[in-house]
Amino acid sequence: MDNVIILNHPLLKHKISLMRDKATGTNEFRKLVEEVSLLEGYEALSDLPTEDVEIDTPIETCITPMISGRKLAIVPILRAGLGMVPGLLSLCPTAKVGHIGMYRDEETHEPVPYYCKLPKPIEERTIIVLDPMLATGGSAVDAINQIKKLGGKNIKFMCIIAAPEGLEKLHAAHPDVQIYIGNLDRELNSAAYICPGLGDAGDRIFGTK
Repeated sequence: MDNVIILNHPLLKHKISLMRDKATGTNEFRKLVEEVSLLEGYEALSDLPTEDVEIDTPIETCITPMISGRKLAIVPILRAGLGMVPGLLSLCPTAKVGHIGMYRDEETHEPVPYYCKLPKPIEERTIIVLDPMLATGGSAVDAINQIKKLGGKNIKFMCIIAAPEGLEKLHAAHPDVQIYIGNLDRELNSAAYICPGLGDAGDRIFGTK
């Protein structure tokens, strides 16, 4: 698929394996989400535009590149996406952070939106949408629909684990969006959970059940 990047760095795979382990506690799981997000973010942001600026070093004046334009808008899908924000902010501390609130109906497995607040002007920013799990793809598709309706154009989506079903749905709905995936798992089960997956990412990040 065009615009789909499945990452294969050994450190990334190792940390995802630790996340899968049901014995991994909340504190360690939360740190792993941050570390994996940082590693993925390094790849996802490799095409940020730069401009040459003049800097005075302790030795001399030089011309050197810095990120140009309005920089980033980081937009986590609540609530699990919040766990990925620190990793991205450690790379780009000046990024603005928006939020999209959405929960999954337990019977229909369809996303139900309840909140959307984005940095302005959103149309001038590179937007990174964050959600640890791309399962059915419904939340990601709806979140990006909302962003586009509000003027967002340059959009990337970043997840830690994806199911083939969700990836296919997201790519079909938004073929212009670059999708960064830490690992592509086998399938969804009858409850729409990713297999083998790692359970409910939000519950494991925040210590709830």
